[in-house]
Amino acid sequence: MSNDNRRHVVPDKDGGWNVQKPGASRASAHADTQKDAVARAKEIVHNAGGGEVAIHGRDGKIRNSDTVKPGNDPFPPRDKK
Repeated sequence: MSNDNRRHVVPDKDGGWNVQKPGASRASAHADTQKDAVARAKEIVHNAGGGEVAIHGRDGKIRNSDTVKPGNDPFPPRDKK
């Protein structure tokens, strides 16, 4: 199974920027600035094991992308059995 962990930073029609997983109907996160949305997208991808962040411009076209390395959660969830 391949790691298809991608997020796109896209402009929100109501203002601001959304972090969206391809094929998802809702945004993973929303930010007022593109810079904040890119930082949140990288954090999400990093925590989920690494992947790609595609950054779109206001025109909707991809203007940049960034590969994010896998994260190492210092506080992983523990089973409470």
